[in-house]
Amino acid sequence: MGCDLFVDGVVAESPDSAADLVQLYARAREQDDAFVWLSLHEPTEAALTRVADVFGLHPLAVEDVLHRELRVKIERYEDVTFLVVRAAHYLDYEREIVSTGFVRVFVGPHFIITVLQGSVMELNSLRAGLSSEPGLLTQGPWSVAHAVLDRLVDAYVDSAAAMQIDIDLTEAAVFAARAPVSVEQIYQLKRQLMKFKAVVLPLQRALALLVGRHVSDVPKGIRRYFGDVADHHSAVVEQVAAFDDVVNALLQARLTQVTVDQNNDMRKIASWAAIGAVPTTVGGIYGMNFWHMPELHSRFGYPSVALFILLSAAILYYLLRRAGWL
Repeated sequence: MGCDLFVDGVVAESPDSAADLVQLYARAREQDDAFVWLSLHEPTEAALTRVADVFGLHPLAVEDVLHRELRVKIERYEDVTFLVVRAAHYLDYEREIVSTGFVRVFVGPHFIITVLQGSVMELNSLRAGLSSEPGLLTQGPWSVAHAVLDRLVDAYVDSAAAMQIDIDLTEAAVFAARAPVSVEQIYQLKRQLMKFKAVVLPLQRALALLVGRHVSDVPKGIRRYFGDVADHHSAVVEQVAAFDDVVNALLQARLTQVTVDQNNDMRKIASWAAIGAVPTTVGGIYGMNFWHMPELHSRFGYPSVALFILLSAAILYYLLRRAGWL
């Protein structure tokens, strides 16, 4: 847990435990330019209930936090705004895994509470960075909400860049002379892309509400910053949509290559079967043991038949090779 009292954009107090939380919040409400930032990571139900009692959080919002999976949304409970967003981090090419987590944010007149689920996002470095920008923090709790969403969308941008590299490598492998990438690998990339898409796209509505005037207590200066975050997010959304088209095309191309390879294999098998049919047919006829058969009692009968088989097989091989079947 991390907790800070900001007064006029500067950290005035940072208690080591939650015991001073009530007193800290009381001090924040006594001043117009003060607010409390409380950061929690996967809190227990008891701890979250205590925080809800101190800050007067709505029971429905608290219940939403306790759910492990929840849709992205923004809701108002009297003078408190409740925001649920999803964080994402794309791992390296070898694993091609999108790791996700949730970030819940409560923004009130004199407080902001961030609740993290998972290890995808950390706020310690963000807290240190904001402390060096007191001018921004004078805008109140919404300045911290902007910083959290900005960090979140920056992570989207980094993940999209890493995914772009993997898609380019996959594309090069698919159209290489010998494609080392399998259909399963492309499908794995497609699956993680869909997972990343499910994280990124729902944030559009929440950002649109924050940029517009639907959330009236957002300061005008901070609203402009939310507009910048929305622009970056829109770029990621467009990039993800393009990724989807490219991966679909790569999957279809690889499936077509597999079909063509299978057809080539079948043609080769059919060609060798046709060549093998010549000695089989001749041997089958002579195996009937009729008395009156060509060259049956001739000294050169066996060599003649063997030569006929070899010449027939050679001619078939030449014709099939010329036709591209072998």
